[in-house]
Amino acid sequence: MKKVLFVCVENSCRSQMAKGFFNASAKQAIADSAGTQPAQKINPGAIEVMKEKGIDISTSIPKTITPEMNEKFDIIVTMGCIQSCPITPSDKTIEWKIDDPKGKDIAFFRQVRDQINEKVKKLIKEVI
Repeated sequence: MKKVLFVCVENSCRSQMAKGFFNASAKQAIADSAGTQPAQKINPGAIEVMKEKGIDISTSIPKTITPEMNEKFDIIVTMGCIQSCPITPSDKTIEWKIDDPKGKDIAFFRQVRDQINEKVKKLIKEVI
C-alpha cells in the first residue's frame, strides 16, 4: 500500500485538508500530514470548510515532519512552504504551490479547499 505525506508550515490547514480528501478517496493508499512549524491545533476555518464536504478533520493533531518520514512515505507533497520547506528526497517530492488560507476569510478557505481537492483527485489517478 502506497503512503503519501502532505506537508505545509503549520500542519493546520492545507496539509490537513489534503490528508482528509486523500484518505476519503484513495482505496489503495493512505495519507498522513506534518508541518515544519506545527500549530497547536487545526485551524477552525479548515475544519469548517471540510465539514461542508462531509469530511471531519477536527480530531487531527498538528505534528512536526521528521527525517524518518522521508523513508516511511512513498510520496511527499509539499504545499508552498517557501523557505521553511523541509529537505525531502527529490525523487519522492511533489511541490504544490498553494496559498496559505490562515488569516483569510472563509471564501478563501473554500477556494484553497477546492484547489487541494482537485490536486488530490489528480494525484490519486496518476500515481496510486
